[in-house]
Amino acid sequence: MESPAELEPLLLRLRGGDKSALGELFDIYREQLRRMVDFRLDARLNGRISCSDVLQETYLDALQRLEHFLKKPDLPFHVWLRLVASQRIVDVHRQHLGAQMRSAENEVHLEDTVLPQVSSVILAKCLAAQMESPSQTLMRKELLAQVEHAFNNMDPLDREVLALRHFEELSNDEVTAYLGLQKSAASNRYIRALRRLKEELAGLQGSGSITPPTPPGERSDGG
Repeated sequence: MESPAELEPLLLRLRGGDKSALGELFDIYREQLRRMVDFRLDARLNGRISCSDVLQETYLDALQRLEHFLKKPDLPFHVWLRLVASQRIVDVHRQHLGAQMRSAENEVHLEDTVLPQVSSVILAKCLAAQMESPSQTLMRKELLAQVEHAFNNMDPLDREVLALRHFEELSNDEVTAYLGLQKSAASNRYIRALRRLKEELAGLQGSGSITPPTPPGERSDGG
């Protein structure tokens, strides 16, 4: 990933009206967006729509909504691009899966944004994947439903902060901008989510090998 200093010329071109810079910036963040889409696209859409399809539509959406970004000089470009991709995922889910996706279980409703909520099933699989020993394979399968239940017992927004910080490896500042929270609120929610998950996992039979997540390279919530 290019450094902010290397991205600045492209952003200056974009703010100056050069729309070709959007394509160059999009290519820089393409793999990051692909991981995000792959993480959040409903599994029932496998074979019906691909990550590449969603990314192509996201680029067209970004092109159409470019004025919105230009009116928000304090919003980091990659956070704005992520918001555009999030809305595209919500639209894809609604288009292909219908009214069943319009519930609090599948979307996160913030003040002026609707985001695709990562499912507890996906989070449980990601966490259980930490148990790599072949002898633990059966245990992992047996625990999967219990770990999923643990995630379901968490506050939806806390679960989102945990997913963003650990599984998608966003910084606290990025989570703050993406979710529209105060920095302290995002940090507090993350700490609360970790504590709640630890409590939930402590009560699961055979869960001793599952460790509550910590962002790579961090021992505490340093932002």
